[in-house]
Amino acid sequence: MNPSTDLTPKVPRLMSLPQPAPAAGDLIDRVAAHLPTTGRLGIAYSGGVDSATLLAIAHHVLGLDRTLAIMAVSPSLAAREKAMALDTATFIGTEVLQIRTNEQAVAGYRDNDVDRCYFCKNEMFERIDEGVVDKHNLVAVAYGENADDSRRIDRPGARAATEHGVLRPLSEAGLTKADVRAVARAFQLPVADKPAAPCLASRIPHGQEVTEAKLKQIEAVELTLYELGFSDSRVRHHGDIARIELLIDELPRATTPDVARQIQASASAAGFTYAVVDLRGIQSGAMTLSILNAKGTL
Repeated sequence: MNPSTDLTPKVPRLMSLPQPAPAAGDLIDRVAAHLPTTGRLGIAYSGGVDSATLLAIAHHVLGLDRTLAIMAVSPSLAAREKAMALDTATFIGTEVLQIRTNEQAVAGYRDNDVDRCYFCKNEMFERIDEGVVDKHNLVAVAYGENADDSRRIDRPGARAATEHGVLRPLSEAGLTKADVRAVARAFQLPVADKPAAPCLASRIPHGQEVTEAKLKQIEAVELTLYELGFSDSRVRHHGDIARIELLIDELPRATTPDVARQIQASASAAGFTYAVVDLRGIQSGAMTLSILNAKGTL
């Protein structure tokens, strides 16, 4: 990874969050009804559109002193995603408390079955419960599940949230992903149209161990794809093969000689032997859903 690479988007540095457009008022009010009426709220914050929108609403409704963004940092979080999350929090006007998580030490996470996300989320909420709640006088912790997420069966992290009593204001208010993006645009959030960015561990096929070395390989090639101008990507780790998923309409550019050479060079530098482009494009959740389907869960 080039240390001189500018990983952050250029967004305005604001003294205060812009007032939301009136059209989003009803959606914001619905979420506000599910926020604590007193005390300080912690927001489990990743920088994606869901958690960023929840943070913006909490900041807007509760104010700075009653809102705390909490970001879990580990090798599964790409440096570019972390930088973007911090930049978005600055735009909102909120400081971020970074906590180091160690899901790599949890056998269930390393084993990488379809419930891997449960162990990751459980590790994060345990760290929040043990080291953040009392120290920062939090009356509750919330995370960015939306109403669409709540209907999906491939979200084992939701079980960890339930076990730890974590609030789901967006979901409880009935906000779909489209609603969340509408509110994000109303607040002029720079991530309003940001594609979903699952953690790096999601690129490793289930049943294959998650290791820090693999995560670094994936991150390095995905950073190259970002620098080459691809708007979204997934680098799936298949041993010595980097299987690259891109948006369908961006596939042809990956096969042009100069771009293909740079992709292969990046993959080789990261430790892969082959870089292959998947003609099916990006398949969010495909590896998990295929296993659930085989088990008869779907």
